Parts: sequence; structure tokens; C-alpha cells
Amino acid sequence: MNIRILALLTAMVALPAQAASAVAPKVEHVSFNNGVDTYAGNGTQPFDQTLELQGITFHVTQASVDGSRVMRIDPQGLEIDNSAMTHPLASDISRAEVADIDRDGSPEIYVFVRSPGLGLPGELVAYSANRKKSLSAIYLPPVSEDPKIAEGYRGEDEFAVVENTLVQRFVLYDSADASAGRTGKMREIQYRLMPGEAGWILRRQKVTEY
Repeated sequence: MNIRILALLTAMVALPAQAASAVAPKVEHVSFNNGVDTYAGNGTQPFDQTLELQGITFHVTQASVDGSRVMRIDPQGLEIDNSAMTHPLASDISRAEVADIDRDGSPEIYVFVRSPGLGLPGELVAYSANRKKSLSAIYLPPVSEDPKIAEGYRGEDEFAVVENTLVQRFVLYDSADASAGRTGKMREIQYRLMPGEAGWILRRQKVTEY
């Protein structure tokens, strides 16, 4: 009898522990920069990454020319012009993504440049492969073009390709003064890729705050 009671007590003690482990949820934190072929620089080596989509390859590198930082994009697989694109940099490349946001069967390359420190703007450098023939620049309208969207903006931009949109988000400040504090909120802008007069343009589709 004592043996049976002891076994029963042991089982009762074990049950709560088993139940807790069975129902404990698995928490996963999704980073904003998740996407296709992303890269995060480690701050010690120049950015150097090759990305490929729909048969087109983009080799994205960062180098120093005469003491100045420069981005270079070397495409491969374009039917007419595979000339390299260069762009001066005010800061280091943080990440790059390749996507086909407008779903036209030709990819785009999006390179994100983030200045370290508070109150400094980020930069997007992007090109579209026109029907897989050559590259054309993609224009992102500055936040300052819209006073309502620019309210509380002091840089610190983050960019990511999310499904069929480019998303830009940034923290909001009480004002544009250097001494202003953060409000604790963020503003997020979603863009669609559209043909423009002399290339491509990212047009605002949705603005949210949280």
C-alpha cells in the first residue's frame, strides 16, 4: 500500500512540470530587415555581396576611392548593357536586397545605407533591370516633400522589402530641434514601384504610426 501511495504522489508532482513544458509557447522575434538575400555588415570589412534573381546577378561592393567611400554595382545577365553603376556614399552600406516589387519579371536591387548615431538620415540606392536589358535608377521621394509626413522626422531610417512594397520606417521626435526627445512612436511608409518620366519612382501608398 505504501508503495502505491508513494508512486501516486510522485506522478502528481511530475504532471505540472510536464504540462508546463507541453504548453509553453515558443516566442520568435522577427527582425525588420528580414528579406531576400539580406546582409548585415560587421563594421570591420567592406561590404561585398552578390545577389541573384530571375537570371540577373548584382555584385554590390563598397570601396574607398581617393579617400572617399563609393558603392559599385556590377550587373551580369542583362541583354544590352552590363555597365557598372557607382554612387558616392556618405556612410557605410548596411544591407542589400534583390526583389521584383512590380512583378514585371525583371528584378530590382535595393541597397540600404545607414549613418551611425542619432538624428542621422538613412539612404536608399536602387536600380531596376528594364526588361532585363539595362539598369535605370529608382527614385525615392524625400520625406521632406510632405510636411505632414516630415513632422517629427529626424532621420534614423530603416528600409526593407516586404512582399510587393518597399517599407521605410523611422522613430518620431517631439520636434526638429537637436534637444528634442523621442515620442516613443514610429512612422512607417509603404511604397509601390511605378514607371516615371525618366526612370522609376517609389510612390507612397500607405502611412501608419504605432
